[in-house]
Parts: sequence; C-alpha cells; structure tokens
Amino acid sequence: MLLFSSLPIWWFLLAAIVGIPLVLLVSDIVKWCRLPPGPLPIPFRGNKIPTTKPWIHFQELSKKYGPIFTIWIGRTPTLVISDPEVAVDLMEKRSSKYSSRPRSVMLREVYGTRSLLLQPYGKAWSSRRKLFHRGLTPTAISTYKARQEAEATRTAFRILETPLSWERALDTFAAALVFSIAYGRRIDTLEASVITERFKFLRVLATLNVPGRYKAESFPILRHVPNFLAPWKKEIEEAGKAEAAANMALVDGVKMDIQSKWEKGDEAAPSLTKMLLDIRENEGIPMSDVDFAYISAGVFGAGADTTSATLCSAIFAFVTHPAALKTAQVEMDAVIGSGRTPTFDDEKNLPYMSALVKEVLRWRPVAVMGGTPHATTEGDVYRGWYIPAGTGVMSNLWAISLNEEYYPNPNLFDPARYLEETDPRYVPELEGKTHPGKGGLSAFGWGRRRCVAADLAMNSLFIALSKLIWAFDILPITTYSIFNYTEGGSNIRPKPFECLIRPRSEQHKTVLQREKKMADLEMEKFPAFI
Repeated sequence: MLLFSSLPIWWFLLAAIVGIPLVLLVSDIVKWCRLPPGPLPIPFRGNKIPTTKPWIHFQELSKKYGPIFTIWIGRTPTLVISDPEVAVDLMEKRSSKYSSRPRSVMLREVYGTRSLLLQPYGKAWSSRRKLFHRGLTPTAISTYKARQEAEATRTAFRILETPLSWERALDTFAAALVFSIAYGRRIDTLEASVITERFKFLRVLATLNVPGRYKAESFPILRHVPNFLAPWKKEIEEAGKAEAAANMALVDGVKMDIQSKWEKGDEAAPSLTKMLLDIRENEGIPMSDVDFAYISAGVFGAGADTTSATLCSAIFAFVTHPAALKTAQVEMDAVIGSGRTPTFDDEKNLPYMSALVKEVLRWRPVAVMGGTPHATTEGDVYRGWYIPAGTGVMSNLWAISLNEEYYPNPNLFDPARYLEETDPRYVPELEGKTHPGKGGLSAFGWGRRRCVAADLAMNSLFIALSKLIWAFDILPITTYSIFNYTEGGSNIRPKPFECLIRPRSEQHKTVLQREKKMADLEMEKFPAFI
C-alpha cells in the first residue's frame, strides 16, 4: 500500500490510458478468433465499409470467406449472410436468440425513433408486434382488397393519360394505398403535404440506416458531442422530433374522424389505425400514445418506397426481358380477355402472374441489405464458431437472391423458376436448391422479425402488375444495363430510364376508362388528404 500511495497520480492515469484499451483490444481479439472469418478490422474502428453499393462489396467477400463471415462496426461484430440456409438456421430455427436489434446510435439515440422495426427484442416489442399483427390478419387483409383493386385501376389510368410519368404514377399508387389502409384517408396526388412530409422522413431514415456511414456508429461517444460542435446531430434530432409529432397528428386525425362520424350517427372509414384503436381501448392494452402512433406510421415506412421500387423493377424487367411480359399477357388474355381488368378473384387462375411477382422480388430485392440487421441476445455456437451476445446479423439479399446454387443463371428474369413442375411453362434448367424460407422468398425477412405486412404487400404487387400487364404493351426504346440501379441508401430501385408504354388496343383503353370511374367511386368512401 505504501508503495502505491507514493506513486504520482500521473502514473495511474498513464496505466489506465494504456491498460484499458489493451484489455479491450485483447477482448476483441479473443472474439475475433472465435467468430466466422472475415476481413481484418482496424482496432476500435472496425472495417471500412463502402458507402455506395456495399452489397456488391459483401458479395465479393462472400466468395472469399464463404456464406457467413464477420465484419466489425467499431467494436461490434456483425455477421453477413449470403446463403438462405444459413439465414434460416440462425434467424428462424434459433429465433429466440437472433431476433433483437443492434445498438443504433443514429436512428434510436440521435434521431429518437420509436419504430417497431428498430425496437430491441423484449416484452415491449412483443406487445406492439402482436397488436400490429392483429390488424393484419388474413380476415383484416381481405377487407383492403377493394381499395387495392381501385387504386391499381386508378394507377393504370394515370399511366394511360401520361405514360411518360409512369414512375410517378407507381409512387402515387404505393403512397395512396398505404395511407388509405393505415389511416382511412385518400391520396390523389404526391403533392399532398402529408406525403411530401413522409418522403422527407424516409430520406433521412434511409441515410441513417446505412452501415458505416456515420462515425458515431463506430464511436458511440460522439453522440454526446454538443450540438454547436456537431450541427449534423441537431438536424437529425429535429427531424426525429418532427416525425414523432407528425405520427401523433395522423392518429389524432383518425380519432377526430371517428368522433365526428359518431356524432352524426355514422361510422368512420375502416383503417388499420381505427381497428387498432378499438382493440387497444376494448382490451386495455398498456401502450404510450407515441409508441402506438409509430405502429401505423411503420406501414408507410415499410411499404411505400419498397412497393413502388419493386414495381419500377418490374417495368425494368419487362423492357430488359420482353419474353416474360409476353408470356404473362398470353396468360392474361386466356383467362381475362379484353372485356374487363383482372381482380383478386382471378389470382388462382393466373399462376404465371403469381410467379412473376415472386421473381421481381428475387431478381432485384429492394431492401438489398436485408433491411435492419438482427442481433443476438445470448451467446451461441454455430458450425464450430462462437457468436457472442450483441453480435449483429445482416442478410445480404443481393448475394442471396443471385446465389447460383439456388437460382441458376440468376441475372435472368424468368418467372418460370416459381412454376409447378406440372406447368408446361416450367423450365427445369432454372431449378436449383430449394429455398428454405417461407414462400421460397427472402424479401420479407426472417423469423420473428419477418414483415408483418408481407401478405398485404404481395396482394398490392399482384393486383398492380396484373392490371398493368393486362392494359399495356411496355417496350424498350434503347439498350439497358440490368445493373443500372441506385447506389446509396438501404433500398434500391432502377435509375430513371425511358420506355414506351401504350394501351394494347382501343378495347383495353375503353375498358380502363370505364373501370376508372368505378374505382373513383370506391375511393370516394375515404376523405382526401390535401
């Protein structure tokens, strides 16, 4: 004791400055040795991750390190998966260990989101997800089909009127449909203030959700830097507060609609928010208003951009692989004819159309990095590797969807991959290993974090593409690179391109004009956002 008490204070400070990082470094080295192999990280900083097209970078790394490898974001290890079998093994078969979320400094701590998508696994998350799921049961989803058909018809008519603005029409379809389902309100234009505000929030979220983009993810202490020294931080905090307030205002609007209609002896337009408010009140489910508001808002965040981007990829597939469009139109003509547009009642008789939707989701997955990573809640051993608690788990959907073991000739767009063997259009050369995920798809995530609204999204894609394929010839006007996609953010879509879209006949045009009037009547049941 006398020896230590006689030492100067600077000696202890020096020992701490040297010793603490050394202990942390040794701890990280021990973890690194036991995890799946991967590129060598820089101590405390982690691996350098490209801010553009990281999915391509990870795909190349998978060729070197295998279907599961480790990268480091700061001192946090993250598994990157490039094979659906590994994804199912970990995130579905062992979902009790692999269903949380990594620490998100930018999104949760700076932006302050209360999104269910980013909430760590636990009782609070489970309570909110169960409530969300009750609003999207098969019975509930069936009640939304009429407005899905109506909005799909209105979208086809918009393209008929202004074919050069087809991408804007698809963006309008996705936004309008999500809002009518979530809040019982109609959207007639993307200029509606509520829509421009939503897309502004989505753009912020997309930039915050890219691994490695912000230094604060590698060095969390940076979140404590005063705002006057970090103006970027203040901007993000203010954007987060604005979104929370906007979410609350949307729910308050539904409450006002319910009250107003009740006073008149009427009932408000059906919506997800209305249904969840009823369940919450009738069953006394404890949940803050802010947390509740983020549930319905999550439908827009998860469904608007992903739906429109998937539809844009479908148009891109048609101009780069015209044979697929022609085959779909032959089926459409045989089943539907030219006297009406397709409806959900036709789905069972349109197997190629259903396969086409799946192929679009595979060929160019929108959430190309698998959406928000999972995280482990406890240690686990997999194939001899030790995966500690708190490890991130990322599925590279680009690599998974283009994995030749599962999808021979993966860059070829051909819905025949998903047809039954008894179908004469089935192509055995395209059959690979069986995808072990639900529905043979990766696009909606894995295990307990799988998208609750997956069936709703599939319905939207099916009916929109069915009506477009029925109504239009979609033709190339130049040569295209099938890899001409956006490069940043967490979602991708084709870069702007031109094509020729024209009605297939005067009969198709006349029918579409007639059915558009009926679709407008259906959507007039919902008051408009302006």
